[in-house]
Amino acid sequence: MRKIGISDIEDIALGAALLGAGGGGDPYIGKLLAIGAVKECGEVSLIDVDELSDDDVVVPVASVGAPTILTEKGVGSNEFTKLIDMVGSYYGKKITAIMPIEAGGVNSMLPIAAAARLGLPMVDVDGMGRAFPEIQMVTFTIGGVKSTPMALVDEKGNSCIFETITNKWTEELARAVTMSCGASVSVSLYPMSGKQMKEFGVRGIVTKSERLGRAIRTVKDSGDQTPEEHFLEMTEGYKLFKGKIADVLRETRAGFNFGKVVLEGIGEDKGGHAEVDFQNENLCATVNGEILATTPDLICLVDTETFTPVPTDALKYGKRVLVVGLPCYHLWRTEKGIELVGPRYFGLDTDYIPVEERCKG
Repeated sequence: MRKIGISDIEDIALGAALLGAGGGGDPYIGKLLAIGAVKECGEVSLIDVDELSDDDVVVPVASVGAPTILTEKGVGSNEFTKLIDMVGSYYGKKITAIMPIEAGGVNSMLPIAAAARLGLPMVDVDGMGRAFPEIQMVTFTIGGVKSTPMALVDEKGNSCIFETITNKWTEELARAVTMSCGASVSVSLYPMSGKQMKEFGVRGIVTKSERLGRAIRTVKDSGDQTPEEHFLEMTEGYKLFKGKIADVLRETRAGFNFGKVVLEGIGEDKGGHAEVDFQNENLCATVNGEILATTPDLICLVDTETFTPVPTDALKYGKRVLVVGLPCYHLWRTEKGIELVGPRYFGLDTDYIPVEERCKG
């Protein structure tokens, strides 16, 4: 166990924004919520998966909806208490700890804010190792863990609890309510035992986010390496393209941010072109007509000078970015994982090929 303070939150938010693969919400908004909670309620205890017993009950706290909307709506401090009370009462068990459901700007921060305000520890684990747009897209679904009972609350105080027959149905029903509540809500879902979490969770994700954030923050202190070389080594990433944003096509539909960013090559990629398609998160990177990375591998756009991640809702004409591919968590490369989050699920006409294989040549 260790404590998470304000300086740790800065690095976790930065690293999680990279692992968010363009989605997960604005890290700045989430960071403000977490820092405010820690200032008011004290530091959060971060515990390892193995510090919990198999019978302990852990619940994720997250935001669902279009990340751009959350910038306008925010999250209140009372929502966390209401969520945990609803799930605990319905589930009939005392909640032992909080955890993040994904790595991403907002959803890496909300659990810290919730843990601080509720006086509960946070577990160093999540269900993705990155961010994905739909509720059923977690490693726990692969393991047969139910997403319900799921509690949902909006900033006005409206709330409901779901009990569904499949995790995909949870996505369908919760998305409809989310749209009625203004396209962004707070939720608690996938209540699980310590045993289930240990078996199917992505371990060490908060620590990994913090390490990546620190690497980005100190990227200029890279010794003999160029900052770009240092960044790629620290993230174990594959350089896909360097370019200037020439166009951004974006729309908010059915509670998601859909779109495409078009890039014109700069530096060693001058004369080339690339496109990155996204649905909240980046789904596919095509360079000079050739697909170089697809979901479930991570496709991340970072600033060419600072290597700060650029989420999909912050893409702007003229910005210079480096497109990087990162290998995903191993469970996503299984048959069940590809079925849940592979390229064909998102309507892309290609089979999944690991980013390291696509980038061999």
